[in-house]
Amino acid sequence: MLRRSHLVTLHAPLTAETRHLIRAETIGLMRPGALLVNTCRGGLVDEPAVAAALRAGRLGGAALDVFETEPLPAASPLRSLPNVLLSPHAAWYSPASLAELPVRAAQQVVDFLAGVPVPSIVNPEYLEHAALPGSKV
Repeated sequence: MLRRSHLVTLHAPLTAETRHLIRAETIGLMRPGALLVNTCRGGLVDEPAVAAALRAGRLGGAALDVFETEPLPAASPLRSLPNVLLSPHAAWYSPASLAELPVRAAQQVVDFLAGVPVPSIVNPEYLEHAALPGSKV
């Protein structure tokens, strides 16, 4: 997939298996000039490897909203590259999303209390030990 894609966007949790999913080796598999977008988790990307690939022209550009260290350190080489778009972990923000956020959060609380599965709960095994009668996830 990396060999054929003009644009790679990351949509994965950060786990031991996904840390530095994008690194020198995987960048080497990517189509020359491909674009990289990460709005997911900073640790998915090996930032020095991405910076080197951008400087070398191996990657055509990158848009990064999340970083391994937040805020992105002032000395990061990513800050000085012309083919990088950086945002401060706020790519989700818009007036519409800001209005929708409390509505979704409230609905998830209602669903949880009603025993309806809540997909955003990332550790449902914890609920087996929680003292919340009637909750099912």
